[in-house]
Amino acid sequence: MKLLHTSDWHLGRMLYRQKRYEEFTLFLDWLLDTISEQQIDILLISGDIFDTTTPSNLAQSLYYNFLSRLSQTSCHSTVIIGGNHDSPTFLNAPKTLLQAFAVYVVGSKADTAEDEVLTLYHDGKPEAIVCAVPYLRDRDIRSVEPGESLEDKNTKLAEGMKSHYEEVCALAVKKREACEMDGYPSVPIIAMGHLFAAGGQTIDGDGVRDLYVGSLSHIGSDMFPSSIDYLALGHLHVPQLVGGFSHMRYCGSPIPMGFGEAKQDKQVVIVEFDGIEITIKPILVPCFQQLVSISGSLEQIATAIEKLKYEESHAWLEIEYTGNDASGNLREQVEELLEGSSLVVTILKNKRTTDSVLNSMHEQETLEDLDTSEVFKRRMDAEEIPEDERIELTASYNEIVRTLEEYDRSAE
Repeated sequence: MKLLHTSDWHLGRMLYRQKRYEEFTLFLDWLLDTISEQQIDILLISGDIFDTTTPSNLAQSLYYNFLSRLSQTSCHSTVIIGGNHDSPTFLNAPKTLLQAFAVYVVGSKADTAEDEVLTLYHDGKPEAIVCAVPYLRDRDIRSVEPGESLEDKNTKLAEGMKSHYEEVCALAVKKREACEMDGYPSVPIIAMGHLFAAGGQTIDGDGVRDLYVGSLSHIGSDMFPSSIDYLALGHLHVPQLVGGFSHMRYCGSPIPMGFGEAKQDKQVVIVEFDGIEITIKPILVPCFQQLVSISGSLEQIATAIEKLKYEESHAWLEIEYTGNDASGNLREQVEELLEGSSLVVTILKNKRTTDSVLNSMHEQETLEDLDTSEVFKRRMDAEEIPEDERIELTASYNEIVRTLEEYDRSAE
């Protein structure tokens, strides 16, 4: 039995106002081809299918078109869990219809643990038992009590998450024992999740790092039961193992979510079971849209652009001017350098101007120049909050931001 593990598609995501539907289309086409070529039996999508809880019509079209075409491949079962960017109600709405096509969706924590434990069959035989655990929101796994400290909150979160995985995995073990009694030994137990594991590597600008600054709620590898044969995680965009265990891993996002991820080798993971033997093989995802960061003086920027033009590149560029001159006509100069090429500047930064703005409360500064983390940091600076109080304040603030981002706009 062969399964393919992918996650964090973020369909509909833009990059500095550049729409990326062509990239998403090319990736999904490639994924379907890969599933057919590799003769994949089971597809696991570990959350963050969409970038927002209210995906555009085109993002939805990509999703449903992919699932429709998937039914024409070797893949006979698909399991999809919700991520923190997804709307649970939106994902769950067509679940009964999709289940008729062997596409199983768990958008949010189920009412009973049994509903998150799926036995997947092929030709009447049990092929895998999947613990489809979606992104677990705070309210799903812990109760709030007055006067709780940050450490108390995070201890409860870790305990709640561990308890949930223990419960679903215990049910999976019982199902495996039932399969053995029916003459089907060695049915693997696959667990899915969308969470931040301890020691997880993030990248600036990936939308994950800032929310976890000052947080203690990262989950250790020891929280997952030993009965799990493969753990398919989503949430972190960098492909990586959990606790050094090869069978517990993040596959990462399939396309770069920002320029910080541009140099990563993106991948999906193929897992093959032969009885109790497991073989894990990452498959590199092609680069569908080149992203290039350029930083330096105007002369250095010009040299880099000329090189890309010579290569007939169609790259999207992030350019930061770091020269000492004021360069008031920087944009015009860069646009002149781009003439005759297919290069696209997604953002142009003037470090000297930016630094002067950020280092002083300039009257022309707007919120568009800052992210939510920077605004909060500025307020703490203005209020002269002591350093020893900032960790807990930042963690509490990030908890509020996460709660706002988790609000399900599709729910009634």
